[in-house]
Amino acid sequence: MSEGTEGTVNDGAVNGNLLAHQDAGASCGCGCGDSAAGEGNDGHEGHGADAGSHGYTPDKKRYLARLKRIEGQVRGLHRMVDEDTYCIDVLTQVTAVQSALKSVALALLDDHMQHCVLHAAQQGEEEAMEKLDEVSAAVARLVR
Repeated sequence: MSEGTEGTVNDGAVNGNLLAHQDAGASCGCGCGDSAAGEGNDGHEGHGADAGSHGYTPDKKRYLARLKRIEGQVRGLHRMVDEDTYCIDVLTQVTAVQSALKSVALALLDDHMQHCVLHAAQQGEEEAMEKLDEVSAAVARLVR
């Protein structure tokens, strides 16, 4: 993934769709309780034979790879300070790490909204309001 596409952990191939999951038999975590193949009883599109735990599950490997790269960047920061690198150069790298983490957070938020929040909206007003409050609080934490 190039620096210009850090924010695209979720590449559009799954955007707009209820996401397929990986581990058969597990609940998807969105509250639907769906672990079976095909269309759910409640009209919620089935998650297929492969069930996982969260909206990001289909992209889990990509998220983990990105987080591993960020972890390397943080280790690089540690090394820069240990080697007495010029302050502005260290600050530049801190900014790069923050940007990379923010792009992962935004992609996770997008996955959550397209899976968990979408399902809650299909379930009715009470569940939808709960998920909307939850996502609103998450957005508020991100913009602080």
